[in-house]
Amino acid sequence: MVARIVGMSSVLSVPPAAPAQAVAHFAARLSFETDVSDVHADLEAGAAGVVVVDSRNVQAWEQGHLPGALHLPTAEIAARAAQLIVPGTAVVTYCWGPGCNGATRAALVFATLGYQVKEMLGGYEYWVREGFPVETPTGRHIRPVDDLTAPRSAITCGC
Repeated sequence: MVARIVGMSSVLSVPPAAPAQAVAHFAARLSFETDVSDVHADLEAGAAGVVVVDSRNVQAWEQGHLPGALHLPTAEIAARAAQLIVPGTAVVTYCWGPGCNGATRAALVFATLGYQVKEMLGGYEYWVREGFPVETPTGRHIRPVDDLTAPRSAITCGC
């Protein structure tokens, strides 16, 4: 057990990175990741040059998926991506949520195939929790916003 001296900062027990290192780190993270709010905005706007890929299995897809997403389970990406996604298109992958690394595995396959790719943080879980619509075999559904993930009165947190 590490003894903590009263008045000493736990946060600063390891000093923060130099600003230039922080810029490189955070810029790199943003080149690999996006969030559900930004993906929602792009899908609503019909943004060109981006395709959102649900990498889950058929049962998960039918339970609910993002409107406008392409269903391409991870095991099928290598064989089918070139037939479904135009080269040069940026790919955003998602899976169940933060407790699942399926979107990361799918992103790795896309990158290996030469696609530019980002992972959607939070996955399907946070899409639903933030109150965005999902498609199921019975139509489009929206669940109430979880106020632990998004403001009840706004589409985005404004960050």
